[in-house]
Amino acid sequence: MDALEFKIVKIEKPQDVNIILGQSHFIKTVEDLYEVLMNNVPGIKFGLAFNESSGACLVRSEGNDPELKDLAVKNALAIGAGHCFLILLRNAYPVNVLNAIKNIPEVCNIYCATANNLEVVVAQTPSGCGIMGVIDGAMPKGSEAAADIKWRKELLRKIGYKL
Repeated sequence: MDALEFKIVKIEKPQDVNIILGQSHFIKTVEDLYEVLMNNVPGIKFGLAFNESSGACLVRSEGNDPELKDLAVKNALAIGAGHCFLILLRNAYPVNVLNAIKNIPEVCNIYCATANNLEVVVAQTPSGCGIMGVIDGAMPKGSEAAADIKWRKELLRKIGYKL
């Protein structure tokens, strides 16, 4: 029987950065993600990395922010799973680009889109690594009360996502 090991990879990111973690099947993903991000949010800053899983098996990267691009590559290498991509965003929220990313033909799956602390659960066998899931932020501490509902509704209107 082949060996199977699980590991937890903690994603490194500055506090003001959002993350989108997904899976794709083609090297073209790097350029397609770059175009989607640049064309959907004026002023967006980002770095992205894609783990190629055949041929040269390199981490392919793009971005318009050198710090975020380097951090995306570092995190992608730590995850090690083939065909995964990681986008680190500033000056934009995942909600601004998520549907456009999902509409890229080679994108297979989005594991998460978050500003929270993120851990990636990775399985490793002798033939490679795969993402099993993510741990996105903290556990719930209870159920929202009337004051919490009021706060949520006010926040969404304050930041322009609801009228």
